[in-house]
Amino acid sequence: MIAVIDYGSGNLRSVAKALESVGGRVRVTSTPAEVAAAGRVVLPGVGAFADCRQNLDAAGLAGPVLDHIAAGRPFLGICVGMQLLFSESHEFGTHAGLNLIPGPVEAFSTRMPDPADPRRRLKVPHMGWNRVEQVVNHPLWAGIPDQAHFYFVHSFFGQPLEASHLAGRSTHGIPFAAAVARDTLFATQFHPEKSQKHGLQLLKNFVKWSC
Repeated sequence: MIAVIDYGSGNLRSVAKALESVGGRVRVTSTPAEVAAAGRVVLPGVGAFADCRQNLDAAGLAGPVLDHIAAGRPFLGICVGMQLLFSESHEFGTHAGLNLIPGPVEAFSTRMPDPADPRRRLKVPHMGWNRVEQVVNHPLWAGIPDQAHFYFVHSFFGQPLEASHLAGRSTHGIPFAAAVARDTLFATQFHPEKSQKHGLQLLKNFVKWSC
C-alpha cells in the first residue's frame, strides 16, 4: 500500500489519482499508524514551509516518516515535501526541516535578468515547464529521457550540501536542485502528477521500485 500523507498541505487528489493510474494501490491518510504500516510513502506539499512543518508535527507524522525512511522503504517527496527533507528553510525566517538532506532552502532572487531579454526580470514564483538534467542514473529516471520537461510551481529551492544527494538539476536564472536522492528516498521540486507522460513514468517507476 502507498500512503499519501494528508497533513493539510498537499495536492492530494491529483497525486493519488496519478499513482492509481500507473498501478498503485493508494490510501490518502493522516493517521500515523497507517503511515507506519505502509510499504511506500508519498509526502506532497504546497504552501509555506513553516506551516507544512507545523502541520506535519501537529499530526504526529514526522516520526513515522523518519522511521519509514530509516527502515529502507521507498519514499517520494514532492515540491514542499522535498523541501521539508532539508536541514532548514529561510522562508519568512529560519525553520528547521527533517535534516535528511543537509543544506538550506533558499528563495529565488526577484532581480534575476531574463536571458531572453536582459531588460526584464525573471518571474518569481518559477511557474511552468522546465528541462531537468538527470545528474545520476537512478531507477526513478528509467524510461525518461535526459532533459525531459517537468512542471514546476515554486519560489524556493533546496541546495544540497553533498553532491551525492543531487539527482536532477534545472535552471531558472540559476541552476537549482530539481530532484534529490538518498538511499530509498527520492524527491522532486517539480510536480510529477502535473507533468504528463514523463511525470507518470516517474510515478510508475516509484510504484515498481524495488529497493
